[in-house]
Amino acid sequence: MYVRGVGPRVAEMLAAKGIQTAEDLLYHLPFRYEDRQNPRSLDELKPGEMASVIAEVRGAALLRTRRMPIFELTVGQGRLALKCIWFNASYLSGKFNAGQTVALFGKVEPSRSTSNLKMIQPQWELLPDANEDAETRLLEVGRITPVYESLGGSRLASRWQRKVIFNLLEGMRSAMPECLPQTMLARLGMPNRELALREVHYPPEGTPMTQLQAWATPAHRRLIFEELFFLELGLELKRRRMRERVGISFATTDTVRTALREVLPFHPTAAQKRTLGEIVADMRQPSPMRRLLQGDVGSGKTIVALQAMLVAIENGYQAALMAPTEILATQHFLAARKLLERSSRRYRIVLLTGSLDEDRKRLNRSMIHRGEAHLVIGTHALIEEKVEFDRLGLVVVDEQHRFGVLQRFRLMKKPNQAEPDVLVMTATPIPRTLALSLYGDLDVSVLDELPPGRTPIVTRRVPDERAEDVWDFVRKQVAQGRQAYIVYPVIEGTRDDQPELDFCHDEPSPDASTLKSAAAPVRKTVRKGKSGNLFPNSTVGANPAARSGLKSAVEMHEKLRTGPLAGLRVGLLHGRLDADDKEVIMRRFQRGEIDVLVATTVIEVGVDVPNATVMVVEHAERFGLAQMHQLRGRVGRGAAKSYCILVTGGRVSEQAEERLNAMVRTQDGFELAELDLAMRGPGEFFGTRQAGLPDFRVANLVRDRQLLELAKQEAARFANAPASAAEGTEAERARVWSRLKEAWQRRYGLVEAG
Repeated sequence: MYVRGVGPRVAEMLAAKGIQTAEDLLYHLPFRYEDRQNPRSLDELKPGEMASVIAEVRGAALLRTRRMPIFELTVGQGRLALKCIWFNASYLSGKFNAGQTVALFGKVEPSRSTSNLKMIQPQWELLPDANEDAETRLLEVGRITPVYESLGGSRLASRWQRKVIFNLLEGMRSAMPECLPQTMLARLGMPNRELALREVHYPPEGTPMTQLQAWATPAHRRLIFEELFFLELGLELKRRRMRERVGISFATTDTVRTALREVLPFHPTAAQKRTLGEIVADMRQPSPMRRLLQGDVGSGKTIVALQAMLVAIENGYQAALMAPTEILATQHFLAARKLLERSSRRYRIVLLTGSLDEDRKRLNRSMIHRGEAHLVIGTHALIEEKVEFDRLGLVVVDEQHRFGVLQRFRLMKKPNQAEPDVLVMTATPIPRTLALSLYGDLDVSVLDELPPGRTPIVTRRVPDERAEDVWDFVRKQVAQGRQAYIVYPVIEGTRDDQPELDFCHDEPSPDASTLKSAAAPVRKTVRKGKSGNLFPNSTVGANPAARSGLKSAVEMHEKLRTGPLAGLRVGLLHGRLDADDKEVIMRRFQRGEIDVLVATTVIEVGVDVPNATVMVVEHAERFGLAQMHQLRGRVGRGAAKSYCILVTGGRVSEQAEERLNAMVRTQDGFELAELDLAMRGPGEFFGTRQAGLPDFRVANLVRDRQLLELAKQEAARFANAPASAAEGTEAERARVWSRLKEAWQRRYGLVEAG
């Protein structure tokens, strides 16, 4: 379709932003709105509020300072003035002329100048003057005005988008095809697609600004629902097709039940019994199982998964467990071997990882191919072309969010055999509604109960200047026969080629709006000593002297071994060590031959040492919530009281403060996951690409959770409605399925629909 204002060069720029069709442009929605019907007057402004202002340019100046160029703009209304400041903004020089009208949006702050108020780094837009055409003036002033993210520099900024989208909507008036059945829209009280798009881009007079900014108008809700509906409809279709495939119907005889009881090291929790029941019920079905086993750190997922694998093995099939790292694969191998030793049966378990020598790999692959290996545990090495299973019955994928979706499916596809069941495990607590979309092809089981004997972990945060107190505490714990971890964000010096940094959430550099506050004197808050405090009178939130860089595991291992922890047996574990060295160190720590293990986040998963009671995380402000929670879960696995000490170094940002305070406040992984999700957003939280989660253009999984649940219900209703009670006319249903095929393939690319 021809769009006025979009030539070949502009089309190329838009395509680079993922906008390839007129529809893509229409679904590029405003990210906020300005009320240019009733803009705020300067005398109404109050410090601390976000406000839209339309004012006249009075003067502008570029100030050269030692640190950076600062651009100052003074605007006014009558006798009142407002100062606007941008840092590192030489590019603004010459943009403003006295007498022009400018729209500003930003946070109002107090000022010591004569204007009394200021805005730092406000968003701005010059408004049309009397010489510009009537259409431009109509779209820019005297209305609620949409503001868009730029699609390519100043040329494709908001003003260009407003004009092009307005003309596009006018050209399609009464000609835009509907993609949802009218009966559904009427039942849900939602507008048709054309009206929704028109009112999202150009809200009618009187639309509440609070609804617009929250994407909660009827028009927004319609478009969000539409996107989520087609996502859920595609997943529903995928689940239906999975149920039609030929799987393995496993039997659960008395022999199988006896085998399960023999390997249990403790009485299972009610949650473990429930989830195992759900898994086994799926395994009995003739269609392949696709289930997610979700549980917090230490909830006992591994034993449940092992019992499921025994069901497959006792039925004459092989089971495979795939882990994201060699350390975790080795940990699973050792744990499985120890548990299965309790059984009267002789199970053969093999480990297959990339670092094994070729002779060992060849032998293990041969055992797998001949069916002599009952349980196979490994890493990505399991999905190499050379690996062929004899009768693979169950695949368990641990920490699935670190694997690509295609890798998960490659493992299970073997010619001329029924599809194996798949159980995905994750220790990342995800709210159930979101889990159903992230892992939409999977049913969900949740382990929401910790096994008996897991004691609460005391969590404290201290500034780096109190490090000596931390090391004294570690020494006291070791003197009592305990062990400790000390975790650093990097291996050594340079940040290059350090896989640990893939999971390290570095704080962004302070933007210009925070530079002034960052330079202000730091106020120290002294906590009074209380009963039970690890470090009475510690200074919380203090900023020690700025450091040249992060402390590293290699550097601090040497300093601690010869300094504060001299005389203790201090080990070092990080991602650059080869697999044999890692295993030796891990085993020595498990046997108690190492008192203190200095490590990177390589120990985030996979190391299980009940005698370890202290987890010290240095530069804790650099870690994400989920990561800190995983690290904390390495301790508290025995009967002794355990501690997690979060040591901060350097400036702690507002977001890092929130993360650290949450860690001290709660050990509930689901509560922390909710906060982490809200702070980082779904894209970063899930890792969109590696998780297979679609990159939504309208919906937001955190904000729109209720609509997601509604979309799931409506998708199931539509897909499963009998012909006699069909949702919509035959033509409408055909349009829905056609739209699904187009949207699912082009937008999501996850599954072929229709």
